[in-house]
Amino acid sequence: MSTIESSVYIIAEAGVNHNGDTNYAHDLIDAAAKAGADAVKFQTFDASKLASKLAPKAAYQKKSTNANESQLEMLAKLELSKGVHFELKEHAVRCGIEFLSTAFDLTSLDLLLELNVPLLKVPSGELTNGPLLWRYARTRKPLIVSTGMATLAEVEEGLAVIAHALNADREPTGLIEVLQGWSNPAWRDSLKGHVILLHCTSQYPTPFSEVNLLAMDTLANAFDLDVGYSDHTQGILIPLAAVARGATVIEKHFTLDRTLPGPDHSSSLEPQELKQMVSDIRALSEAFGDGVKAPQQSEWDTRLAARQQVVAAQNIEIGEELTDFNLTTSRCGGGLSPSSIWGLLGTNSKQRYVVGEVIQE
Repeated sequence: MSTIESSVYIIAEAGVNHNGDTNYAHDLIDAAAKAGADAVKFQTFDASKLASKLAPKAAYQKKSTNANESQLEMLAKLELSKGVHFELKEHAVRCGIEFLSTAFDLTSLDLLLELNVPLLKVPSGELTNGPLLWRYARTRKPLIVSTGMATLAEVEEGLAVIAHALNADREPTGLIEVLQGWSNPAWRDSLKGHVILLHCTSQYPTPFSEVNLLAMDTLANAFDLDVGYSDHTQGILIPLAAVARGATVIEKHFTLDRTLPGPDHSSSLEPQELKQMVSDIRALSEAFGDGVKAPQQSEWDTRLAARQQVVAAQNIEIGEELTDFNLTTSRCGGGLSPSSIWGLLGTNSKQRYVVGEVIQE
């Protein structure tokens, strides 16, 4: 994925934590940039298209927002206008951080294309929304696809939709056509380097017992694609663990104040925590190295000081037989390796040695 240059691409998920306040949204960009994230991401939607008047809130949303309002009423307060999107994009560019957003409808997707975002992030809830997912993929921009709430079969079906959009000459007439295309190895191969799958548990906050990080391995093995992790746990332990397991992308919600009202604040990092997470991920990535088992540059001096060599355990005369009694090992900074003793036993010394002297045979 061309836009992702660092070993782990870190998305600071502002989401709707601006609470509909434009100034707060700008402050979130500042915080993400100062933390060292690669990108700051918002959410782009038309509330009237995203939720009906009858749509209930999720349980976690009822706890952190007005339990008496509908999901539609809650979302309407969190919309950002088209003009604000352009302002935020410009602000992000000035801060040296990539601007991303997630689109929940076709009009919002068109806005993101107008903004020329470097990649598109498909939210977990839209993985099974075939028509919208097809349009996402048809843009031919790199895709990061979250898989919260999904079965492995649903992930595969979503990938089949993406493969169809990348390779077919028109929108499918039905799911059978999509699945027929998935049978083509070339279509499946077209996803490589173009799609990254994010393992995710869509609960806010996610208890550690439901993180299931091993599912990230399952996704990688099943589809031979790069994988990452979208985290909703409290703290930074699990994102670090995901990086250690091979995540190439980490997405994490953040806020300026975790005590603010709103659906996602309570499970988000505050700025200093976000900065610490980014710093720890960068350090962890650096610590991976190249995988070659060889002494590091800083080890050579220690190697000379820490390893033992063959020395005389007793005074030895010329021609005297070398034995376990008159040979031993000791740290002396140079000489024959301890294993050389085996080849010396039973031979006759070629020179005279005093106790502790390095054997040179």
